[in-house]
This record gives sequence, C-alpha cells and structure tokens, in this order.
Amino acid sequence: MNYEIIGISVLWLFLYGYLIVASVDFGAGFYAYYAKVTKKDHIMNQLISRYLSPVWEVTNVFFVFFFVGIVGFFPDSAYYYGTALLVPGSIAIILLAIRGSFYAFENYGSKQSNLYMFLYGATGLLIPASLSVALTLSEGGFITEENGKVALDYFALFTSPYSWSVVFLAIVSVLFISAAFLTFYAARANDVAALKLVRKYALFWATPTIIAALTTFIALGQHNERHYQNMFDYWWMFGLSVGFFMIAMWLIYEGKRYGLAFISVMLQFFFAFFGYGVSHLPYILDPYITVYENATHESTGIALIIVFIAGLFLLIPSLILLMRLFLFDADYVKGKK
Repeated sequence: MNYEIIGISVLWLFLYGYLIVASVDFGAGFYAYYAKVTKKDHIMNQLISRYLSPVWEVTNVFFVFFFVGIVGFFPDSAYYYGTALLVPGSIAIILLAIRGSFYAFENYGSKQSNLYMFLYGATGLLIPASLSVALTLSEGGFITEENGKVALDYFALFTSPYSWSVVFLAIVSVLFISAAFLTFYAARANDVAALKLVRKYALFWATPTIIAALTTFIALGQHNERHYQNMFDYWWMFGLSVGFFMIAMWLIYEGKRYGLAFISVMLQFFFAFFGYGVSHLPYILDPYITVYENATHESTGIALIIVFIAGLFLLIPSLILLMRLFLFDADYVKGKK
C-alpha cells in the first residue's frame, strides 16, 4: 500500500472520530435547548450536562488533527480550499467560538439565559451544516480557477440539489447519532424519564437519516457520475452500513442493549463514511487535487504518518480514560458526584 493511501486513511479516521464525537456534542446542545423550550429540561438537561461538562473541550481535537494533516499531506489543498472556504470556513469558526463561549456562560455563569441556550442549541445544527460544504466542494463543479485565481461559484453552490442534500444529511445525522448515544447514556444512568424521552428522539430521527442518505446518493448521481458509479463497486460497505442501522433500530425499539445499539450506529456511519471516501479516490478535490499527484514528498509523508498514528494512539487512550473517570463512572453518570 502506498504511503499516500495510508496517509489519507489515517486522516479519514480522524475525520470519522470527529464525526461521531462532535455529532453527540452538537446534538446534545440542540436537545438541551429543545427540552428547555418544551418545558422538559427538568427531565433530561441534568443528564446532558453530565455528559457535556467533561467532553466539550476536547471535541475539536480530532478536527484539528485532520485539518493540520490534510494541509501537511496535500499542500495544494490549502491553496484551493483555503480560498474557496474563506467565507464558509470563517462562518464555521465564528459559530464554534460562539458555541464554546456561550456554553461556558450558560454553565459557569451566575445565572441562566435563554439567549445563551438558544445560541448553543442553534450552533449545534449550523456548524455541521457549514462544515458539510467542504465535502460538497470536493465533488467538483463549484470551484473555478482562472488566470491563477481560485473562486467559489456561490450561485452553483446554493442552487445545487446535491449541496442542500448534504446539508440536510449532516443535520439529521447529528440529531440521530446524538439521540442514540444519549439513549445509551440515560440507560447507563438508570434515568427512566430521560431514557423514555431520548429513545423517542432516536427512533424519530432514524427515518429522516435514511431518507437523507438516499436523497444524497441520488443527487450525487446527477452531480458526479464518476463517483456515483464507483460507489457501486463498494456496495458491500453500504450494505453493512444498512445492516448495522437495522440492528441499532431493532435494539432501541425493543428497549434493550442500548450500548450495543450505539456501537451499531457507529459502525453504520463507519462503513458509510469509509465507503464514500474510498469511492471518491483518487480525488481529494475533483478535478484539482488527487491523492497521488498532489501528495507531499514521500519522506515527509512517512514522517507525518508516524506522527499522526502516534497521536491517534495517544488520543484514543486519553478518551477512554476520560470516559472511565467521568462518563461511565457509576457515581458520576447517576449524578452522585
């Protein structure tokens, strides 16, 4: 296996980690605000707060690793994406700053504020929508290069069915992943009232998630036929994704083994995400950047691979330790400490 493939695989793994961890975080913020609006905050917001308190600061570590890695492995991505994503990327950064700031104000301030909760909940949906633009651009047709100047065609972006299908998929996936985790977390805490509520959310958002995935698949066929046809070569990965989705839904519907259900949700998105990624190869940004032609020098690439794998082996045990100390500690999860 070439170092380029190993490098993009490691980076894709970091991005998948961000997809799962950030989805739980973003969705939990939205559910916290929704519970407050519907006067159900007394049921589930303590549960959500116990999850978010030790986790929200480390959520973006995966994203930072991926961002630094993609520029290191494929320097041309900074030139194309840096220019094209100047506005969408700036919006995402501002939203991330607002989210972090108002989470701190809401939880550590002297008094609660509906405005802080609204901003925290709204950014939980707006951030994945803005970040999904990067995946949309990677399919080509939105970035132009004339006379050495890169520009983003905003009219094509905002009028593209594929673009909006990706935004819709990003939002409903966040809500589904988060609800599936919170269902498991509520069961772990023996919080029957919260479990009943978030279980309904998980079951409700399952259908829109599948519909959004199918819609995006169809829209991709109209936008990038090459990628669309390549996805059929990896039908088994998408088949496994659907299979794990059905397992997760059956377990949640039956009301048992919520931990296994959430693992199934993780595997559902793992196979779908990697199936999408491998079928996209060799392009990083169609048609400007490919894995083989635009990768950094081999010695630099190998050094980066070693560093990022080492980072992965440091990050994963750290997250496991965090979970053991806080999230899955018997007394902490039940709110006793």
